[in-house]
Amino acid sequence: MIKINKLEIENVKRVKAVKIEPTANGLTIVGGKNRQGKTSVLDAIAWGLGGNKFRPSQANRDGSVVPPYLQLTLSNGLVVERKGKNSDLKVIDPNGQKAGQQLLDSFVEQLAIDLPKFMNSTSKEKANILLRIIGVGDKLHDLETKEQELYNQRRTIGQIATQKAKFAKEQTYYPDAPKELVSASELIEQQQAILAKNGENQRKRQQLAQIKSQYEAKGQEIERIKQQLQEAEAAYAALGNDLEIAQKDALDLVDESTEELQANIQQIDEINRKVRANLDKDKAETDAADYRAQYDKLSASIEDVRKEKSELLGNADLPLPGLSVEDGDLIYNGQKWDNMSGADQLRVSTAIVRKLKPDCGFILLDKLEQMDNETLTEFGEWLEGEGLQAIATRVGTGEECSIIIEDGYVVGQSIVEQAQEIKQPQAKTWKAGEF
Repeated sequence: MIKINKLEIENVKRVKAVKIEPTANGLTIVGGKNRQGKTSVLDAIAWGLGGNKFRPSQANRDGSVVPPYLQLTLSNGLVVERKGKNSDLKVIDPNGQKAGQQLLDSFVEQLAIDLPKFMNSTSKEKANILLRIIGVGDKLHDLETKEQELYNQRRTIGQIATQKAKFAKEQTYYPDAPKELVSASELIEQQQAILAKNGENQRKRQQLAQIKSQYEAKGQEIERIKQQLQEAEAAYAALGNDLEIAQKDALDLVDESTEELQANIQQIDEINRKVRANLDKDKAETDAADYRAQYDKLSASIEDVRKEKSELLGNADLPLPGLSVEDGDLIYNGQKWDNMSGADQLRVSTAIVRKLKPDCGFILLDKLEQMDNETLTEFGEWLEGEGLQAIATRVGTGEECSIIIEDGYVVGQSIVEQAQEIKQPQAKTWKAGEF
């Protein structure tokens, strides 16, 4: 990883003349009171390495007739220099590579020199950057879209199931009602059939009476007319047979009552109301059970998608243990960005920025006043353990500060020492854009 070994700045914003050799691994804090030139140091580094898009709007120090000058010596041997009226870029390369800003852009991560741009972005933007650098953004987006669709379906199904169950619960049930709707025409047909049958029975009874009367008449006729005995006896015998048959039929005849049917016809609307209520209740209970089954099935599908998301992120090359993405938000140790401590936010930002360009071994941090000394120590130890270099500013003059800047100078360095002309390295140089 490429780091900053030394930097020398003159007449940039509030800086008059500053020389710093940052710690290779860990945290270098530039301290001092307000408006003394601390942030100007970081702005100068960003300008030197990031190009003219990082040039301060008013780069020249107020009151100085000498143009800005800055020189950074990097751990890969490059010396980056800006000087002269137009602050032209020169890259002094001991290996002989012909490149200016292009060479710097190949290993300098812009977010490393402009970390606030990352830290001030939304949680979803941070998450998208992380997903992009670990190469799972598109796949995770597809899974999250699928999960949301399943969730919406399940929510709708759940609402319908609840409504159906509530409707079924509110319905009155009539256990004495038939299972199907009653038809008035069918009841009338049944009534007419019974009446017809009863009429037939009455006809048979009348026939019985008629035959019996005839039988008796014939008996009297036998008494009166002896001479027609043979004919009368034959007729009598025939009628006797008919009488026997009719009597047998009459013994099995039972008249059916139409009172129940008549009552049902009169109460058909009430009966059907109860049947419909029972049918509605049964259907609502069945629908509720069906929708609940669909809900459970969708829940299982959602869990499968979430498991796939977890496995996708679990197998990804994440830049920091405990770092993840959930529902499009950046998560660290279970906390979203706005719930992270300042130290954790810096740790996460640094880890992600490093992952963007692994060769860039440094970051610039402005305004670390929100960190107490214990947190600063913890953050510095983490940087050192990760082999990273951070150059930061902090309002204050305590022991936690690596150097103190006062009125544009480093406290403890002589003004002559800081402002002396820097000797040019004995190597070929190129201006920006020269090949």
